[in-house]
Amino acid sequence: MAKKIMVERETYEKNDKTYFSYFIRGMIRGLEVRIAVAPPDKEHDKNGYRVLDVVFGDAMEAELVTVPFEIKDDSGKVIKGNTYMVRSYDEDGTVYECPIKPAKASDKSFLNMLLR
Repeated sequence: MAKKIMVERETYEKNDKTYFSYFIRGMIRGLEVRIAVAPPDKEHDKNGYRVLDVVFGDAMEAELVTVPFEIKDDSGKVIKGNTYMVRSYDEDGTVYECPIKPAKASDKSFLNMLLR
């Protein structure tokens, strides 16, 4: 069974307000990395962060879920990849989840390396 990867969050201050940043810690070739993640459409959908707040609840970490996909483009070439979600559960088993993505191109590279 694969090791469970957790998405963590921590607070930071900006313009006298407190916000959360979301990230994954990992080790790649002996180097500790911190991979920033964000809601999929953070530029246009500011409620994506509110959904993350609901998923995390009072916790400071939640489970990363990897969802593989495979599609064919117009030329018939198969494109494979993953989408990502963060998931948590209530005591009664209710599931809460929100799609996330690596925040920057370097975060995407690190996440791909971490998941190998």
